[in-house]
Amino acid sequence: MSRRITHRRSLFAVVAAALVVAAMSAVAAYAASGTTKTSFDLVPNPKFVNCLARYPGDPSRPPTASIDVQKGDLNDRLTLHLKNIKPNLAFDLFTVQRSTLDAQGNPISPAPSFGLAWYQSDVQADGHGGGSVKIQTILADQIFGMNLDQSPVTPINTFHVGFWFNDPNDAAACGFDVTKPTPFNGEHRAGPLAMISLPDATTGLGPLCLNPDASQPSGCDA
Repeated sequence: MSRRITHRRSLFAVVAAALVVAAMSAVAAYAASGTTKTSFDLVPNPKFVNCLARYPGDPSRPPTASIDVQKGDLNDRLTLHLKNIKPNLAFDLFTVQRSTLDAQGNPISPAPSFGLAWYQSDVQADGHGGGSVKIQTILADQIFGMNLDQSPVTPINTFHVGFWFNDPNDAAACGFDVTKPTPFNGEHRAGPLAMISLPDATTGLGPLCLNPDASQPSGCDA
């Protein structure tokens, strides 16, 4: 009798261990199937592109800003690369709720609000119009903010990336009214939007949503 009980316990232990291994394999397979990195470009704000560009009017050498995102276990890494920017310009990098450009890079009219915006980093072009900056925080799929004084409390995702002229005077030659600065720097006296990401043509979400999922409240699988 005791031998049968021991045998059953051993069999149960083997089955339990097999179930644990299967569950761990399923989790690993799911993690492996999800997108963990992405690259995308920012697009110049058409109205101010000539104040941004190192070579204004030269289509063969446009100002560019490319972004690489790597998803991590605890947080994520974003690297911004600049090229053909007017030397020594300073900018302020934000993640925002909405873009003012459509999926083809055309201005949306009337221009929507950027919605919720998070200040992420300063950006500085070097003397050759290049440069890069890295930030490490929650970015891919899960980046959000919320106002706990609001009722009901509604988390808002900021899946877009953009940067603003730090000095309003740097955009004055392109028609920016320096007496009406934007709040997009630490002093809340910045210039206009310089470059921003585009929404996905299918989901409408910004590129920091690596794994779209329409069944989720955010539209993204966190």
